[in-house]
Amino acid sequence: MQMLQKLMMVLTLIFWISSAAQQHNKPIILLELFTSQGCSSCPPADELLGEIKKNYKDQNVFVVSYHVDYWNRLGWKDPFSLPIFSEYQRAYAQRFESRSIYTPQLVVNGSEHFTGSDSYKLDKALKKYSKTKTEASILIKNIQREPSHVIFNYKVDKPSLDRISWVLVVDKRITKVARGENRSKTLINTNIAANGIVTKEQSAKVSISIPNWVSKNDQLSIIGYVQSNTMRVIGATKIEL
Repeated sequence: MQMLQKLMMVLTLIFWISSAAQQHNKPIILLELFTSQGCSSCPPADELLGEIKKNYKDQNVFVVSYHVDYWNRLGWKDPFSLPIFSEYQRAYAQRFESRSIYTPQLVVNGSEHFTGSDSYKLDKALKKYSKTKTEASILIKNIQREPSHVIFNYKVDKPSLDRISWVLVVDKRITKVARGENRSKTLINTNIAANGIVTKEQSAKVSISIPNWVSKNDQLSIIGYVQSNTMRVIGATKIEL
């Protein structure tokens, strides 16, 4: 029995090492869109994000749609919005020395931002960051999807790091908006951030709660990304559940 346990430990170590070797230095691109169903200029950005997701599905391009809550008071409450996403956007405003926050805002690898519907700037950014090597690899294992939580273990191959963001993502939702600036429009949102947490440990066990609006039929995934102390993204991964 002891020999079997030792063998399992060795095999597990080999898995971590080989997986890290495969992922290390591969270029990754993380696109974070700050949007709202209450914003009339956001649907084109939502659509563009969906196109990128489709066109780059086989590459290391990860997209997240963060729905902010500060539009909710103007006639339509975005069902996917959370205050923590607005706070996260404000943190980016400080990082970019911006006086205000706006939608739709697209942040690329935590390094630059522009209007989320600007396909020209997005194309330039995709070409630019497709040549940038990562500095950290994330490995995820022991994933469990419970009725109310997603639980998993992770390990990052970088001893010194500032934060790791974990986002529970819903693949797609179609919403008929009844009020506000997008009244009577049918909106399609993709890779919607349903919930998120931040960790700082090099390895740990994580539990993310699943909001009530998420159904059993929703396709879910976990996107994890490592950020430096300047919020620059230096590594990312995605696991479908």
